[in-house]
Amino acid sequence: MFERLLRRHKTAGPDAGSKAPDFSLATVEGGRFTLSESLGKGPAVIAFFKVSCPVCQLTLPFLDRLYQAYRGDSVTIQAVSQDNAEKSRLFAERFGVTFPVAIDGEGFPASKSYVFSQVPTIFLIDREGRIRFRSSGFSKAELVHLSAEIASLASRPPAPVFRASERVPEMRPG
Repeated sequence: MFERLLRRHKTAGPDAGSKAPDFSLATVEGGRFTLSESLGKGPAVIAFFKVSCPVCQLTLPFLDRLYQAYRGDSVTIQAVSQDNAEKSRLFAERFGVTFPVAIDGEGFPASKSYVFSQVPTIFLIDREGRIRFRSSGFSKAELVHLSAEIASLASRPPAPVFRASERVPEMRPG
């Protein structure tokens, strides 16, 4: 099932097993995020998004649940916004996103190096810099699979992404 979902999102960019392009971007908080430095601490989840994207507004709060669950396990969860710092900061506040947000500057160099056509697009990159997982749009099954992949890299049981009481759509294209 996951292979079918992944094929549905296939583009010309790097995919599972490929070397992840390195990048370094300013963060909303005024710091800097560099992928290669982050991977020195452990695996990284990179979520590319746009503030105006309704599917991003749906997806990133669920990624924040994974951030809360795995933050003590040397796993980085990093958003990369295609908007300016102020709009991105307001997005994070409005949608309860507490994980760090970097700004993909003029010309979107990081986004272009990952070659995707829709947001959100999420990558899980292992410590060796290989893409382990790629997903575009919103899919409950893919977010559950992402949690399982993170847990496998962190050598722990997977954290739940969704609550039984929640009404969440199965999928939404980006």
